[in-house]
Amino acid sequence: MKRIALLIIAMALTAVGTLALAADKGKVELAYVEWSSEVASTNVVRAVLEDMGYDVKITPVSAAAMWQAVGTGDVDGLVAAWLPTTHKQYLAKVADKVEDLGPNLEGTRIGLVVPSYVTIDSITELNANADRFDGKIIGIDPGAGLMSKTELVVKDYGLDDMKLVEGTGPIMTAVLGDAIKDKEWVVVTGWTPHWMFAKDDLKYLDDPKGIYGGEEEIHTIVRKGLKEDMPEVYTVLDKFHWTPDQMAELMIWNQEKRSDPYKNARRWVEENADTVETWKP
Repeated sequence: MKRIALLIIAMALTAVGTLALAADKGKVELAYVEWSSEVASTNVVRAVLEDMGYDVKITPVSAAAMWQAVGTGDVDGLVAAWLPTTHKQYLAKVADKVEDLGPNLEGTRIGLVVPSYVTIDSITELNANADRFDGKIIGIDPGAGLMSKTELVVKDYGLDDMKLVEGTGPIMTAVLGDAIKDKEWVVVTGWTPHWMFAKDDLKYLDDPKGIYGGEEEIHTIVRKGLKEDMPEVYTVLDKFHWTPDQMAELMIWNQEKRSDPYKNARRWVEENADTVETWKP
């Protein structure tokens, strides 16, 4: 009995020691913009780092605040940088204070999106059909890089009969969904990857002036000094990479009623253990 009791005590002490070691790994802070793609990716990274023993805090902010935070070192990093076009102006302000670890996802795109049943194909046709769109381009949060690009589109294409309406990602998709139910014309600021392309038949309007740029990448950006301070965290962020299809799977789960993005991210990590292992030191 004494041996059993001692064994139990030893096991308990080992467990406590393991927890203490995990707690000693420290706190990691990540910032992100509340796009469905970045909600998915940031929660996945959080789950992976927590499994390695880190205390991880993720904070949703505007794009400008996100970049400022990593530039000042108030957060350790982000996996939500849309480059080279969407967040170009933000990177320029902090380029000497951060480290770009490269893309964690390729094949992204931004632009104006309409349901496929809409019979125009180019931004140049918007003015002539403004009445059918109720004179509105349905946007997202005003601090988003996509919105600043769309402001340029409105100006450079002379879309005097169209007004860019500020909102949020969820409001934009709600307006889009309501219009599709009634087969009404609607134009929204959109991006790929996004779950709305899996849900509905949509298309981008051609951008002959190239203001939105071509295909983009989502990059991982970290504060200077992270590699020395937290080498394991740096390695995970450096190796983190997945495909649009993998991200889309998680984004679709996140659209289910009463879904929890963090719990869904944990489920994704468990079901994709082989991929996750390639990100670890």
